[in-house]
Amino acid sequence: MARDFAWIRPEPHGIHVVPADCWIDPSRPVPRALVTHGHSDHARGGHGETIATPETLAIMELRYATSDGAVPVAYGETVQLPGSVSATFIPAGHVLGSAQIVLEHAGERVVVTGDFKRRPDPTCPPFKVVPCDVLVTEATFALPVFRHPPVEHEIAKLLSALSANPERCVLVGAYALGKAQRVIAELRRAGHVEPIYLHGAMEAMCRLYERFGVDLGDLRLVSDVKTPELAGRIVVAPPSALNDRWSRRLPDPITAMASGWMRVRQRARQRMVELPLIISDHADWDELTQTITDVNPGETWITHGREDAMLRWCELNQRKARALALVGYEDEDD
Repeated sequence: MARDFAWIRPEPHGIHVVPADCWIDPSRPVPRALVTHGHSDHARGGHGETIATPETLAIMELRYATSDGAVPVAYGETVQLPGSVSATFIPAGHVLGSAQIVLEHAGERVVVTGDFKRRPDPTCPPFKVVPCDVLVTEATFALPVFRHPPVEHEIAKLLSALSANPERCVLVGAYALGKAQRVIAELRRAGHVEPIYLHGAMEAMCRLYERFGVDLGDLRLVSDVKTPELAGRIVVAPPSALNDRWSRRLPDPITAMASGWMRVRQRARQRMVELPLIISDHADWDELTQTITDVNPGETWITHGREDAMLRWCELNQRKARALALVGYEDEDD
């Protein structure tokens, strides 16, 4: 007889784990929330109790000043929830502290990936494959056109532009949580040992990463140096700073943007990006389809993103799937 999984219910503002009366990544305050990671479209303040990894809880405290009711759960640790439901947090490979949540109840297992990627990332543990009955997956880049290049290729482009223009700086727009730290760590892995300069809005999160053992090397603030000292340097700033007054003090910056959406040339042109860097913290098309194949769930539930293409792929591969109508999710990779 087919299972109906009545104990886990997708609702507009989140995934409701009914026997435990708790929610996964709810978009409004609830008595008990299980949070996959610290981006604002998944982590919000105001919950009575927030269950997440220690890293995610620290990110939430920094970004949203929320610490009441925090329940830390380490990777691989299982917590028992009301209604005979257990929850285990395992790496998702998205950003620091990001986790998939493995829910088990009545002999059934559901894995909620949250946002994830399969590519190696020096700032967080790699994604772990867990077989299950239902896989709830994101679909941000669920179109065949989105096949991200090796990150080493994009970092080499950045360093080549820097080397060819010693009188200029390279200004990299990168999301403040996850993308900025990954770009910096990948630059270090490529052998770039020179100081990297930060917009003031980036410093606190970078220091938090360092507190959790992520080595980002010599980081300095743009505000602490004079303009000529920034020639031949890399500057990392929020995407919103690329073309505003703040960037005008930089020495003829080469404007770069690190995002999976840089695959779309129109987006690069709209942002006036001179050096598009296709670096994403989300799974691309091949990673998404490979994950479904590897996990081999009885059903696949598809959350925010390009549901139609994924549904069609599942149909062609004789896999049961459905799209979920969740609200309140944005794309922090833009």
